[in-house]
Amino acid sequence: MHKITSSQIFIKKLFSLCFIFVFTLFETGFLYGQTISVKTQSGNRNNQQIQEDISFWSNLPNDVLAKKIVDQMTDEELYSQILMFGWAGAEPSELLCQWVDRGLGSVKVFGWNTDDIKQVAKSITYLQKKSYSGRFQIPLFVATDQEGGWIRHVKGDTSITPGNMAIGASGYPADSWYTAYYISREIKALGINMNFAPTVDLFTDHESTIIGTRSFGDDPDKVGILGTMFASGSLAAGVIPTVKHFPGHGDTNADSHGKLPVINIDFETFKNREIVPYLYLIKENVPAVMSGHLSYPQIEPSGAPASLSKYFLTELLRNQLGYEGLIITDDMMMTGATSYAGSLSNAFKLAIEAGNDIILSSTTARLNEALWKKNLELMSVDEKFYQQVKNSAYRVIKTKLDYYKNNVSTPAPLYPDPDDLAQSIPDKEGEKFFLEQACRSITIEKEGELPLNKNRAGRILLMGSIDSFFQAGKARYPNASEFRFSYEPGPNETQWVKDKLATMAAGYDTIIICVSCENHAKIAEYFKNANKRVIVLSTMSPVISERLSWAETILLGYSWRCDFSLKAMLGLLNGEYEVVGVKPYN
Repeated sequence: MHKITSSQIFIKKLFSLCFIFVFTLFETGFLYGQTISVKTQSGNRNNQQIQEDISFWSNLPNDVLAKKIVDQMTDEELYSQILMFGWAGAEPSELLCQWVDRGLGSVKVFGWNTDDIKQVAKSITYLQKKSYSGRFQIPLFVATDQEGGWIRHVKGDTSITPGNMAIGASGYPADSWYTAYYISREIKALGINMNFAPTVDLFTDHESTIIGTRSFGDDPDKVGILGTMFASGSLAAGVIPTVKHFPGHGDTNADSHGKLPVINIDFETFKNREIVPYLYLIKENVPAVMSGHLSYPQIEPSGAPASLSKYFLTELLRNQLGYEGLIITDDMMMTGATSYAGSLSNAFKLAIEAGNDIILSSTTARLNEALWKKNLELMSVDEKFYQQVKNSAYRVIKTKLDYYKNNVSTPAPLYPDPDDLAQSIPDKEGEKFFLEQACRSITIEKEGELPLNKNRAGRILLMGSIDSFFQAGKARYPNASEFRFSYEPGPNETQWVKDKLATMAAGYDTIIICVSCENHAKIAEYFKNANKRVIVLSTMSPVISERLSWAETILLGYSWRCDFSLKAMLGLLNGEYEVVGVKPYN
């Protein structure tokens, strides 16, 4: 086995009862005034447990209370507590509500129907009240992906921020801390208490479309520091951060949604590169890590994705690196998980055995699915598997207790007020910060003649997709004309735009064009030999603009549809501040 450190942190907790003592309890049904309950539900053992009148809110030390709760849970309750399901509609489905009644431990707010943030808050309140009505009154973990930049699952009026690569370009740890702080304040107002961020994948494969500007950069130590500060800012605002995607998604352009990515590097490279950011975060006791559906065949010869690998999660992450927090799978509906496991029920089984504490599925399972029935049956006959589920349920409940009872900052409300959201979303302090942070991040890839004086520029044509770009451009160059195209144009629209430019752009001296995708770059290339001053504002991956090196000026903004970054690029173009951003990769 590969080893990084000899420390062994993971402690197995085994629980047993004396047969004679249990038999006596079964016969008498009474001991010192306490009632006795026998597990009789399908899939449960016939062992007996002393049932105390306790709930999540009982006044006991967190570790003691968590143990008492899991000791009294049925197999169904234990297994339900380690599952996390999402919903696809504007409101939670009846099926998801039935799972919460059953004791589901966590729910995920995906980005499919979140434009109405009042409805999001109402849904969370409804689900938390259902969870509170359960036997132990255990609240739900309510998670989402609000990384900043282009990964923003809760929409509506929430802030579109410059994103991680912009933070890497500014290089200020404080920018990472405050970004997480303001993002977390917004989602916390909705009742969301867990965020699947920060992303600490390295920008190793520059062609990657799944990571790209979600990365802070390619320097492992810098990424570790910025990731640590992001986690700290999230906690300070009252939201649990979840660092991802362990052990690293940066060195592949494959997307685990559609296939299992294979990262074919040796252990020495892995140790000195991918794992470094996690060392920083583990040292600072990050409370949650997401395991990725990523295969490292030179390190795990079976080819198993890290999310289903006992070596990666138990031996390496827990035993060698000393990590003690929650481990949460990436979405188990991804092909990267099921293609290796062969079936969804087996993928869930392998994920539990590997050491994950929460198993995430974007799709809410039916109540009779094999992923439920088969693994519940396994709990009844396999003591080791049962203990694995029980240990994970303990860790989930203990983390919830620590969050709600010992959090240094105020936790997210169990029952958010939908009518009060305008006070928090968008975050008013955050809006000021994000503009300042965007200005610190803008990078000059090719300088040309800056600043662009409106008199020297002659007739200007602004080309782009976002209203704020045209507003900021016209504020600085009032006589400029506009040419709009889609943010993600298809091949037909791209050709239509290029055909139109033959007459449309003929009378202009300066072209200022936003480039965020390959087809935008193809549109910009029309001007390569057009004898015009061309200024490229790169608004997503800076790699796309590398083919446009013939342009007079190229500014890098790293950000998806971000008003703050667009304003900052035009402000720099107009000479309103000095550039400090540095491209965060080689």
